[in-house]
Amino acid sequence: MLSDLLPGVPHLQNIHPLVVHFPLAFLTGAVGLYILAWLLRWDWWAWLPFWLLLLGTLTAGLAVAIGLRAEPGVMVAPSVRAALLEPHEDLMLTTLALAVLLTVWAAIARPLPQRGRVLFVLLLLALLAVMTRGADYGGRMVYDYNAGGNACPQPIDFTQ
Repeated sequence: MLSDLLPGVPHLQNIHPLVVHFPLAFLTGAVGLYILAWLLRWDWWAWLPFWLLLLGTLTAGLAVAIGLRAEPGVMVAPSVRAALLEPHEDLMLTTLALAVLLTVWAAIARPLPQRGRVLFVLLLLALLAVMTRGADYGGRMVYDYNAGGNACPQPIDFTQ
């Protein structure tokens, strides 16, 4: 049934690629809108990025869980695993930890902290930087080394 709705799914090694785009979008939107609320001093506006941060954190947790479960079965050469998959995993675990920290902080200080606001925004920017770098590693695995599907024979060795 899922393959009728999404005919590309049977070509995936796992469903991780279907889930990862949600936290990327939610967390990026949250960071941008939190910064806008902070710069314009629109604390009332900060409820929108708060909910995006919460959704981003929940979907990041799901993406990490699915990724960790799928990791042993990802068909990549050992060189690609060492050069790309392991740093991707570390960076995305760090992203999740930052997202959880910021979500808890925002939930306690609803919706935008008064005390430590500059640190909160700096941590949002750090989350965005870490997530972007981690996503780049993931994208390289998929597009350079066919880690997400069955289009090319495996394994493809790492070549920078």
